Amino acid sequence: MAGRRAGAGAPLALRVLLVLRALPAAAHPQCLDFRPPFRPPQPLRFCAQYSAFGCCAPEQDAALAHRFGALAARVDAPVWAACAGYALDLLCQECSPYAAHLYDAEDPSTPLRTVPGLCEDYCLDMWQTCRGLFRHLSPDRELWALEGNRAKFCRYLSLDDTDYCFPRLLVNENLNLNLGRVAADAKGCLQLCLEEVANGLRNPVAMVHARDGTHRFFVAEQVGLVWAYLADRSRLEKPFLNISRAVLTSPWEGDERGFLGIAFHPDSRRNRKLYVYYSVGVDFHEWIRISEFRVSEDDENAVDHGSERIILEIEEPAANHNGGQLLFGDDGYLYIFTGDGGMAGDPFGKFGNAQNKSALLGKVLRIDVNRNERGPLYRIPPDNPFVGDPAARPEVYALGVRNMWRCSFDRGDPATGAGRGRLFCGDVGQNKFEEVDLVERGRNYGWRAREGFECYDRKLCANASLDDVLPIFAYPHKMGKSVTGGYVYRGCEYPNLNGLYIFGDFMSGRLMSLRENPGTGQWRYSEICMGRGQTCAFPGLINNYYPHIISFAEDEAGELYFMSTGVPSATAARGVIYKVIDPSRRAPPGKCQIYPTQVKVRSRLIPFVPKEKFIRTPESTPRPTKAPRRTRPTAAPRTPTPRPARPTRRPGGRRGGGRRRGRPSTADPTPSNGAVRLVRPAGLSSGRGRVEVFVGGRWGTVCDDAWDTKAAAVVCRQLGFAHAVRAAKRAEFGEGRTLPILLDDVRCAGSEHNLLQCAHAGVGTHNCGHEEDAGVVCSHEDPYS
Repeated sequence: MAGRRAGAGAPLALRVLLVLRALPAAAHPQCLDFRPPFRPPQPLRFCAQYSAFGCCAPEQDAALAHRFGALAARVDAPVWAACAGYALDLLCQECSPYAAHLYDAEDPSTPLRTVPGLCEDYCLDMWQTCRGLFRHLSPDRELWALEGNRAKFCRYLSLDDTDYCFPRLLVNENLNLNLGRVAADAKGCLQLCLEEVANGLRNPVAMVHARDGTHRFFVAEQVGLVWAYLADRSRLEKPFLNISRAVLTSPWEGDERGFLGIAFHPDSRRNRKLYVYYSVGVDFHEWIRISEFRVSEDDENAVDHGSERIILEIEEPAANHNGGQLLFGDDGYLYIFTGDGGMAGDPFGKFGNAQNKSALLGKVLRIDVNRNERGPLYRIPPDNPFVGDPAARPEVYALGVRNMWRCSFDRGDPATGAGRGRLFCGDVGQNKFEEVDLVERGRNYGWRAREGFECYDRKLCANASLDDVLPIFAYPHKMGKSVTGGYVYRGCEYPNLNGLYIFGDFMSGRLMSLRENPGTGQWRYSEICMGRGQTCAFPGLINNYYPHIISFAEDEAGELYFMSTGVPSATAARGVIYKVIDPSRRAPPGKCQIYPTQVKVRSRLIPFVPKEKFIRTPESTPRPTKAPRRTRPTAAPRTPTPRPARPTRRPGGRRGGGRRRGRPSTADPTPSNGAVRLVRPAGLSSGRGRVEVFVGGRWGTVCDDAWDTKAAAVVCRQLGFAHAVRAAKRAEFGEGRTLPILLDDVRCAGSEHNLLQCAHAGVGTHNCGHEEDAGVVCSHEDPYS
């Protein structure tokens, strides 16, 4: 939806992406699984120094303790007495929040070091008494060969960026200040990242779930189609709902009419009901319609289009300010958010629609649609605030709103429940201010007397009987001209975001946040920036988005998303859904695991293929803060970002390619579909390891069913090896239990460019376990010559 106001011209097509602003370089904590560190669920017994924050869960900690014990059994007692402390130090660096840096593993396509990068003074001291320990810690024969030369030995173990070497990184203030907290610049702009979830959508106005345990999500397009997506992000080819013939909209950029809202009944698993909000019209007569539908008895991924029952219709005097939000509260009632009727300044009647209790426009309505199979289509909740007032419509729950665009109920703190049930709304302003409101029963939110904190209609504003509620936050039009309300984050995956209300602006593309001070009740504002430099350089993450922020959403698990587009037209398939990611800290592995209820699928599935890319930018990249004029249509093309050259590796550096910290490599951190890598136990030489393949934005393993040398040849050739020595089976190089199994029954002719071009069971389809993870042994030389 573009514009959502009179007098504020909707922007023309923008192809520019919003990216990071100018910020100084920052630390980049990252684990060996290429994800952010976490707080272990319980203290670690072996690597206790990383109990508060790091990269090891108790299971990994126990495995390291086992390795330590095995090492003690192999080393002579006198040597062990002197060197056990060094062994403990080195083993526990796998738990460091900077493990990926210590092991030169930030780039998933390069092999890991077998020993963490050491600072020179530490290495020189260790070499004096404990250099023999490395033969037990590392199988790297090149390292063994340097054992007699202290300088070369320690140069081999060094890192290009000495800030990250062990143990110096332990006392590096820049690396440890605010470690584990959401990074912010000097102005308080929070640095977050994104993950692409869906694309090719025509003005995606809403994304909802059915609360049925399937973890499906349903995405509504402004033209009147709703698409069903499974938990693996594949989309059903057949629309879930298609009322495009009934929906009133147009291809004009900025048209606010169309399919505007959708909500599943809280008991939809049983009664199969859902409700939709859309524009309809005949000739010059237009109105908004709230309808009830039922999911088909024969297909839970399709609506029975013949089941529509019109619950409520409201005449619209103008084409804009149509509202569009539908929500069910914890009370089981349906909340409906209407606009004031359009034009500018709410010119309808003596005080406007919004202040007229007998009008349904410019209101928050609350109705009871439960048990409506017989009798009236809806009833009035007995505690609605104006029940019994002859001058008011009983449906009215709150009044004085201009055009609330996107509202949400707070799920409440996962541990304490604090905040549950609070109703947040973004209300689009007129000429000066946008606002965020906390909506409460019976309250007046001031329009048209007030816009934001200031008077709009001074005569109304001076009326003592107004008794209006001020917003919790308002911002001027130099920051944005059309607020898009969001959600309070209550998900599991990113604990630092808990309690943060995240919202945006459609016109400026600005992402913003509010956090309440529980002691004072005041709300602190922070802008949200895309992570700078290496902050978002994790596999599958991106640092840019299209500027027209249409809507926000929660999935069934409470994770947060937003929808935006590069071309704000109901017919332009430029819309993308992004998941909000905190790169500073994640939940402990396994804590947020979901187990979706299986869904019977009758339609063909279309696998999700991400299209957006991580963009390497200079440290100075401004982003637009003004909406472009309607005149002179100038679509700004994407400009290619110049890539710095790969630095020269100094002699004695890590094998397998390295790079100097602060100078990004030319490798894109998001590999292309079909890319492969080898993961091997410490000590094995390059060219051998477990095969992991990148598909649909994630890494996964390959099962060894039908795995042969032809498939191995495809992998080896991708990795730059001329020959495949053999195809390894039965998890010879370890099990990738932290990853999904992506391919099974792979059958190659040997000439394919990647495994996806070979015959296989289908991405994610398998009948095996990780004990059957496939591997390869590759070589630059012909093993049979």
